[in-house]
Amino acid sequence: MELDTTGLKCPLPVLKARKKLKEVPAGGGRLKVLATDPGAVKDFEAFCEATGTRYVSWSEAGGVYTILLERP
Repeated sequence: MELDTTGLKCPLPVLKARKKLKEVPAGGGRLKVLATDPGAVKDFEAFCEATGTRYVSWSEAGGVYTILLERP
């Protein structure tokens, strides 16, 4: 599943991802989040620590951050 939050500033990418994660199957379902806010990487790290969501990886290309989350 993918969520495009490009153009949105903190905290909107995390808030939208929290809502979208409810649609992701528990037990290993993954959500790919696209974001342009440079703070999103740190925001998602904190979000995952607080919620128990697995922070799989992140990458950046052309100013777009791709953050991969896994639902426990």
